[in-house]
Amino acid sequence: MRVHGGATAPARESDLLDQWVREWGYLAVAAGTFAEGETVLLAAGYAARAGWLELWRVIAVAVLAASAGDQFFYWIGRLWGAALLRRLPSLQARLGRVVLLLQRNPGGAVVAVRFLYGLRIAGPILIGAAGVGPARFAVFNVIGALLWAPLVAGLGWGFGHAWEPVSRRLADFEQGLLLLLVLVVLGSWLGRLALRALMRRVLARRARQRGDSACAPPPEP
Repeated sequence: MRVHGGATAPARESDLLDQWVREWGYLAVAAGTFAEGETVLLAAGYAARAGWLELWRVIAVAVLAASAGDQFFYWIGRLWGAALLRRLPSLQARLGRVVLLLQRNPGGAVVAVRFLYGLRIAGPILIGAAGVGPARFAVFNVIGALLWAPLVAGLGWGFGHAWEPVSRRLADFEQGLLLLLVLVVLGSWLGRLALRALMRRVLARRARQRGDSACAPPPEP
């Protein structure tokens, strides 16, 4: 709420968005960068340029959360990788690409998968399944996060810097753009969840069909 001449006026939507970003922005960065968080980190870099967040805090949170996320997926692969490969053909299809990277340079592969499309989550799982040692993965995982977070957040900050002269002429368009970025992030996350659920149902249906065909009696001569 704002007070004008003793009267209380409702806060504008841009003010509410501003407050939301300041209060929850770092938590959103942590949640987003724990998994596939490029879009979230780009938006956070833009918000830092707009003055709603601090760039160094955005980068620090992203490094910690991204390192923890990849560590989590690595241990999933190390403990249950073989079972996942049998059950998830999409994961199996990426194995050859990751093995090739590991054969060339194991440490470099840990760093590289963070920047490769389609391997942000699958990469650490496959690296764990391939038997890369925990100590080596932990060291290069942090190195990758230290390179990735400033780069992506810096791109968002740079976009905000380039946009600033235009935004001065367009009243509340800056807040509207950030709101659009938030909606894009939310939509992509929900879409990814829906796609994964659909793929699970399709795979389960195919598995049932194979089981039914295997159990069907042979045709009579």
